[in-house]
Amino acid sequence: MTTAHAPVISIRERYRDAVSDRWPVIVMPQPDELLSSWLHRLAYSNGVAPKAFARVLGLKSGMWSAALDLRLPSDVASLLRAHTGISSDQLSAMTLSPTLPKQLLLPLRNSGGRDGSTWLQFCSRCLADDAQPYLRRRWRLASRVSCTKHGCRLRDRCPSCHGHIAVFDQAELVPQHYCVSCGYDLRRASIPYLSSATRTFDRCIDNICSLEAMTHSPSGPVIIRRLLGMPSVGGCYSTMILTSLSTAARTYCAERLNLPSEWPVDGAEDDDEERKARLLRHPIPSPSDRRAWIELLANALGRRRGRPSASAGNEPGISLPDLLGAYASMSPGPGRRLAQELIGR
Repeated sequence: MTTAHAPVISIRERYRDAVSDRWPVIVMPQPDELLSSWLHRLAYSNGVAPKAFARVLGLKSGMWSAALDLRLPSDVASLLRAHTGISSDQLSAMTLSPTLPKQLLLPLRNSGGRDGSTWLQFCSRCLADDAQPYLRRRWRLASRVSCTKHGCRLRDRCPSCHGHIAVFDQAELVPQHYCVSCGYDLRRASIPYLSSATRTFDRCIDNICSLEAMTHSPSGPVIIRRLLGMPSVGGCYSTMILTSLSTAARTYCAERLNLPSEWPVDGAEDDDEERKARLLRHPIPSPSDRRAWIELLANALGRRRGRPSASAGNEPGISLPDLLGAYASMSPGPGRRLAQELIGR
């Protein structure tokens, strides 16, 4: 029998009373971990499902944790510091706003179509290797299609039900590496094919286009615009920008840029004397000169559609395949001999 004075059950208040000042289990942030990933692991370790944990933090349901990746309100930050002992610097390091270019972040909302973007990608091999599987900040970038550690192509959908990752919507006490919709263990997902040329392109963008380098390079804004315009440059999805496409569609765009698979990727030799001669006619910067590489990459992408040069002076005139070939040659292994011919003079 119910009355007007029936008690109101509140997960938030009951949980606070039970754990006093510090929550029972504290999990430490992992390298490059997303704040939302850490929050989900924290909730799970303390026996609270992600959907209910929003109320513990005084937040509404929905995409609560993904929104915190972009901006962590001061009251939520204070609560987390008080109950976990995690410092402000550690919390800030897990958010996206201070260190990653917002223009290249995948949008939180997606169209739901087969070629449409989702808000997050993942590497099943990384999740399988983790002692406690967690989600990386760099998996939010549209400019990434491969895993930095394993070199394999990323996924952005569950291979079983094709749903996107939605840990924030999990009402049950389940680890975050299980699909919310069908329960599939994402660690078991197969590795999609990725050509060596596309992997080289992806690694090149990630290595030379660090935020610090783009901030200090006059070509920084240009390279961001031209990366966003890759679907048009590649001759596919001409009305779309990079952040609006799925991982598979963005990979297809990179492959359509006519990147040659015969370049010396992963330590392979290159015996093409004509290509070496072409490269020797252009100034190839040292691997540490990221500002120069950003300018060269911006110019090479612009040359595909006759766009203006990103450089203040004369454009070096190197093509994108040749530029990536020179970059690939600088990797450790047998290909370093070509690099020495190109820059060791």
